[in-house]
Amino acid sequence: MATTTEPTTGLPTVREVNGSSPDRIEKEGPLTHTTTNISLSPELFEKLYLAPKIPHAVDHAARYANATPLGFLGFVISTFTFSMVLMGWGGAAGLPAVAGIFFFTGPVLLLLSTIFLWIQSQFFPMMVCGLFCVFWLSFGLLQLPTLGLAEAYADGAAGKEMNAVIALYLLVWGFALGTFWLFTLRINAVFAGIFGFVTLGAWVLAGAYFKVSTGHFQEAQRLQKAGGALLFIVAVLGWYMIFVMMAAEMRWTVNLPVGDLSHFWRGTDVELAAMENEKRD
Repeated sequence: MATTTEPTTGLPTVREVNGSSPDRIEKEGPLTHTTTNISLSPELFEKLYLAPKIPHAVDHAARYANATPLGFLGFVISTFTFSMVLMGWGGAAGLPAVAGIFFFTGPVLLLLSTIFLWIQSQFFPMMVCGLFCVFWLSFGLLQLPTLGLAEAYADGAAGKEMNAVIALYLLVWGFALGTFWLFTLRINAVFAGIFGFVTLGAWVLAGAYFKVSTGHFQEAQRLQKAGGALLFIVAVLGWYMIFVMMAAEMRWTVNLPVGDLSHFWRGTDVELAAMENEKRD
């Protein structure tokens, strides 16, 4: 610790320097002004926000509460319920009774998080929450018999055409989720596992709908249960990730591992212009 005297006022100023994050306490007469600059490590930032640390991200994040766990909470509760119904636990069958997870539990929390994360300049978690928000809304429409969507097809809900269309829809979702999975490899193993298993789950459920469209109902049921099991794993990993983020935000002393992957990659805390100049050089 070093103590210096300002030449203009003669009042003592105490400065503590710790690496690149100085904590400065200025004593001026009877009043004390404290200015603290905290620099989060890339590992901690990615654990809290599930996004690579980029310039100014901490500045925006420090102004508001972390919205990432809120969106994940809606996603996990919905996925837990959805997966257990698909596996038929306790004799459960059909999704209309829990249509609320498709329109309120998931989408409301995910939509709020998407907006808040956009304000916070948290690009990747904003994209993730927005993605799952529209998934639950669009898939939830299929579970509302009052809309009469099956009436547009000659053979109804069990017919080839409708189930083939849903299968193609889930197939496309699998490719979209797989694209996001590639970018989670930059963050941590738990987050990458969530997107890896949800991608496989979307494709397995697409296979179940294809089997329904061809009349192979027993095979479709087995694929449905397999897809539900994959989504159950996703929900468990998601719940673990929520606990990790909440523990850090609530300043618990536990430090649960998430399999940090950021140290395998080049640092991201650089300006785009600087990165572009580096490429040219």
